Amino acid sequence: MSTLIQTPPKTREPKTQPKVGIVSLGCPKALVDSERIITRLRAEGYAIAPDYEGADLVLVNTCGFLDSARDESLEAIGEAIEANGKVIVTGCLGAEPEVIQKAHPKVLAVTGPHQYEQVMDAVHTHLTPPANAYTDLVPETGLKLTPRHYSYLKISEGCNNRCSFCIIPKLRGDLVSRPIHHVLTEAEQLVKAGVNELLVISQDTSAYGLDVKYAPQTWKGEAYETRFLDLARGLGSLGAWVRMHYVYPYPHVDKVIPLMAEGAILPYLDIPFQHASANVLKAMKRPAKQDRVLERIQQWRRDVPGMTIRSTFIVGFPGETEEDFEILLDFIREAKIDRAGCFKYENVEHAESRLLEGHLPEEVKEERWHRFMALQAEISAERAAAQIGTVQDVIIDGPGEEPGEILARSKADAPEIDGVVYLSGATDVSAGDIVSVRVTDADEYDLYAEPA
Repeated sequence: MSTLIQTPPKTREPKTQPKVGIVSLGCPKALVDSERIITRLRAEGYAIAPDYEGADLVLVNTCGFLDSARDESLEAIGEAIEANGKVIVTGCLGAEPEVIQKAHPKVLAVTGPHQYEQVMDAVHTHLTPPANAYTDLVPETGLKLTPRHYSYLKISEGCNNRCSFCIIPKLRGDLVSRPIHHVLTEAEQLVKAGVNELLVISQDTSAYGLDVKYAPQTWKGEAYETRFLDLARGLGSLGAWVRMHYVYPYPHVDKVIPLMAEGAILPYLDIPFQHASANVLKAMKRPAKQDRVLERIQQWRRDVPGMTIRSTFIVGFPGETEEDFEILLDFIREAKIDRAGCFKYENVEHAESRLLEGHLPEEVKEERWHRFMALQAEISAERAAAQIGTVQDVIIDGPGEEPGEILARSKADAPEIDGVVYLSGATDVSAGDIVSVRVTDADEYDLYAEPA
């Protein structure tokens, strides 16, 4: 079931103020798109409705990466139409308007991903903007859908890779990098507004700047090239936690490791390896030099002993043999992947992989998924147990469900996708505080701690 996003205003709104409800589905990149849209809406005087009944119009930001995500998006659109009647659709699935209009002919308009102007045009067409803009209701950093103490920072759109299982380039186009001085300025504004953790996202973070030939820019009187290393250097100067997501393992990623060793950015890399078998990686159209990858990971861990590596993998890809799968299991054992997400291959519409031979039965995918997750749980539990007795910094997220319990995250934990630190005995702490704790216990994915 879809849930409308609520962003209560700081001041009372006029009764005549038009209200837009928004449902945001999919990944953090889509969430950033939603934040930009509601910022524009509020800047023009629209209110954000907390429920379908209170909305004059509902905007659904869709996901279309997997067939299951497409189904969820279509279901959310149908729910919004039934509950409200006036619905505009945007996002990744909006790149296929015929699919949406066939399933839901009552939608008012359909726009593609990151088409902010088209979204606003559609809203203006179907819901007249108020006479005066309430610009005083919009903070300099825009409106956010995340807690105040952390924020996603999107550095580019699109992707130049052509992985056979992925339709992102079809949905979002080729790589388009934001100018580095714009990104760093936004990050600085976020930190000044109270953000203590910046989560860098894109489709391919380490390709940042390739499309503009790493164009040089000036920020705060200093030269920065539009590239991954300079981005990390600039963000690392702001004094907040900086967490890198969706980092494709290009060789130049090695140059960022010293910044982690220095503490400028978090010792955390989210690298979507997808598989480890050369045969499967070739069919996926991904790099296939896993021996070299293992060497690099081992060197990274020598340079930064506390480094966390998160990754995602696909099992049951067309043509994957039992030997290929065992190679994958051996890889996660040797690499000691700290955090891993695993997906059963989906035969996504429009993906090149649909045409490959050797599609596997669902029961084979299911069995391999369970074996992967069981092994990963063992590795994660071993890595977590090694933390017992250590003293480390955590960022406070807020109160837990139990009396006196506080939820926090270590440097190894991204919000929503990784583990949690359950902190007991802490007093006088607030969301966003970074405090020192001693780890007292651990399970497969989470840590338990007390103030150091």
